[in-house]
Amino acid sequence: MEALNHLQSFVLSAELGSFSAAARRLGLTPAAVSKNVARLEAGLGLRLFQRSTRKLTLTEGGERFLLQIGGALSTLQEAIAGVAEEGGQPAGILKISMAPSFGRSYVVPLLGDFIARYPGVIPDCHFDNRQVDLIGEGFDVAIGGGIELTPGVVARELGHAHIVATASPAFMRDKTMPAHPLDLARFDGVARRSAGSGRLRSWILRDGRGGEGVAECRPRAIFDDPEAMAQAAILGVGVALLPMPHALAHLRSGALIRLLPGWHADSGPLSVYYPSKKLLPAKTRVFVDFLLEQFRQRDFAAQIQPDQTKKNSHA
Repeated sequence: MEALNHLQSFVLSAELGSFSAAARRLGLTPAAVSKNVARLEAGLGLRLFQRSTRKLTLTEGGERFLLQIGGALSTLQEAIAGVAEEGGQPAGILKISMAPSFGRSYVVPLLGDFIARYPGVIPDCHFDNRQVDLIGEGFDVAIGGGIELTPGVVARELGHAHIVATASPAFMRDKTMPAHPLDLARFDGVARRSAGSGRLRSWILRDGRGGEGVAECRPRAIFDDPEAMAQAAILGVGVALLPMPHALAHLRSGALIRLLPGWHADSGPLSVYYPSKKLLPAKTRVFVDFLLEQFRQRDFAAQIQPDQTKKNSHA
């Protein structure tokens, strides 16, 4: 395995252009990565890098060696990961990215059962309000919506994220209920800023019968997290256009009411994403299967349909 570590340090250093970047990916120190590469060079009798204080450059021999071993190393790593088991069970650190509020509400409650079933797997959870580079940042799994399907990434759908208009009962007291999305323009609102572009999000709501309209309120507060938006709406700050996974519990409890019943926007699927590999590591495979199983058993896709809240809405 020592030789494999040396090769891995070399390949990542070459691909990322520095020992420091490779060290972050591998969870090592830059000095350790540099030492691994030096030992590989000593064993080969070949200088692989031209080193300077500013950058790391492959030598001609290093470029040739990288081309020869790059694909073979990846295949070898996948093979080792595929059979890495502890007592016949999948094992290892499972690096997971998930949207903060969605992850806390829907994924974290499942982890106890997953850990009990697969005690050798250690979930390493990262809560991100951004699209991570699944492969480039070394994640095994990402959970959420709107993640670009780059080459080498697979998505399995959990359900669709529908956007609905909500407000607190206190906020709507003595106000005329909107009858059309355009009516929301007269209300104060809790706006959402896109984490990617920095722009305020706007939605076109549709009623399923051909009707549609832009839903925009007067921004009274701006957030980049839907759960924070929900809490602000509950406190009476204004109308919030929320994804159903974040609105559902509050609509059921009565803390929020549904405005414009029958109207919603579809913001796309919520999915579990993972690298496409011929030999998927056992820890990744069992987690993806477990997650799909649990969301299916809980009928998650049906639970977050916008029609589920009609009984909670005010006409």
